[in-house]
Amino acid sequence: MAATTHTVTNQVPPLVGYDVFASDRALSEAVERHIEPGVLPVAREELSTLGQSAGSAQAQEWGAQANEHPPVLRTHDRYGHRIDEVEFHPSWHRLLGHAVAAGLTDAWGRPAGHVRRAAGFLVWTQAEAGHGCPLSMTHAAVPALRTDPVLAAEWEPRLTSYVYEEGLRPGGEKAGVLFGMGMTEKQGGTDVRSNTTRAEPLSGEGEYLLTGHKWFCSAPMSDGFLVLAQAPGGLTCFLVPRVLPDGTRNVFAIQRLKDKLGNKSNASSEVEFDGTWARRVGEEGRGVRTIIEMVAATRLDCVVGSAALMRQAVAQAIHHATYRSAFGGLLIDKPLMRNVLADLALESEAATVLAMRLASAYDTDTEEERAFLRIAVPTAKYWVTKRCTPVVGEALECLGGNGYVEESGMPRLLREAPLNSIWEGSGNVQALDVLRALQREPQALDAFLREVGKARGADHRLDAAIKDLLTELADLEGIEARARRLVERMALVLQGSLLVRWAPPEVSDAFCASRLGGDWGTAFGTLPHSLDLASVVNRARPVAE
Repeated sequence: MAATTHTVTNQVPPLVGYDVFASDRALSEAVERHIEPGVLPVAREELSTLGQSAGSAQAQEWGAQANEHPPVLRTHDRYGHRIDEVEFHPSWHRLLGHAVAAGLTDAWGRPAGHVRRAAGFLVWTQAEAGHGCPLSMTHAAVPALRTDPVLAAEWEPRLTSYVYEEGLRPGGEKAGVLFGMGMTEKQGGTDVRSNTTRAEPLSGEGEYLLTGHKWFCSAPMSDGFLVLAQAPGGLTCFLVPRVLPDGTRNVFAIQRLKDKLGNKSNASSEVEFDGTWARRVGEEGRGVRTIIEMVAATRLDCVVGSAALMRQAVAQAIHHATYRSAFGGLLIDKPLMRNVLADLALESEAATVLAMRLASAYDTDTEEERAFLRIAVPTAKYWVTKRCTPVVGEALECLGGNGYVEESGMPRLLREAPLNSIWEGSGNVQALDVLRALQREPQALDAFLREVGKARGADHRLDAAIKDLLTELADLEGIEARARRLVERMALVLQGSLLVRWAPPEVSDAFCASRLGGDWGTAFGTLPHSLDLASVVNRARPVAE
């Protein structure tokens, strides 16, 4: 075959060897905004180090390998003994080890811990999203365990450790541990109060034996799990260690691993309990209340994780358009492609700014901020996670046929994109949760409206949207049927307020004109042509200046 047929021209170089953090202006500016000056230099340095690792060829290879070689369940050893172990490719362990060493399970005890961790989670998820599940669960287990000071004293130092140790051993013998969670069952799904797993008290204080099943158990290779079961006093939260203090394996029968659409590197499982030893967390009958802070923290990670997927997809699309020529010029200079890229960049920046605002509320931890989080977290979880799939799909299309090929990495992003909208409560669950907050916790709505109102008077389209939202909130007739519409409006108004206050004028102007002012079509790339779209795209380019 003639060598001339293999001459390669007009192909885009890989997006590699860059600082994922420093090249993301929306994220780096949020870190500057939400972290106090005394902590900022250290935080900026650690995030830039992590960003360089996330943008490296090595991390990208780890991510590809972890997904090409998904986990394998080993239920028995060669002699027929039940072992219930999950084997992972070495790249999975490298990704987890790097994440733990970067502090992605440590948010609750260091200055600006939640903003630093959320920013790091957003950065490192762009290398590979699947291993974020155990990181999220481990981080989120802390507030649930704090309902029991004895358990918190025993487990929290290991959960927030910067040391990753793979393998099943007693938790007390490991410098760092990971946690998973098991709430849903076959017959109930989201309706966890219909759980049938039984918890029988033992003579020891707070000790029980569990019998039942869990239809979805996250990260089954973990060292411990928070689960819900029916105790004599009602639905209760329990800690189930994988290995007991004497070194014996707890009864934890992994029936199978789920064959999922995406998230291939991560193990999701069905497990059976049959006389499984557990320790009660919190009071009997208050299981949902005990575990609810863990759920809230993982919901925030769904927002952050979706923002990460969007950012990586948009970065790939803009990078491709920067180098790819068509019809006599670079794609990025074509007015219609610029419109598409700017539209995608707006969605990405709005998601990032909102995610980091929520993280900062956790760090502030005042009564006002807790009330704000009560309504803002499910609102953001509903909207940001739903926007992820269309954003990633459109970004993939920007690469054309190259984007549809596995080697581009875009198909993996697209398969991952719907997950966060389902995980920790799908869209209807989030919308109904917002309604409960509106009806039962007026202080939550007050805090939300005060946050939104901080930008009042700065943009007439935002002002009009706030007025329309107040009208909608005043009419509770048939509110459940229109809950999605209401929560969508709340999310857009909140994002608009944040962007008007903190983003460059070209970004906030484009967002308010399209998302709030109605000058927008039903597909990406339908922004008003009169906007400064070139500046919006240039701001989102994944190149640090």
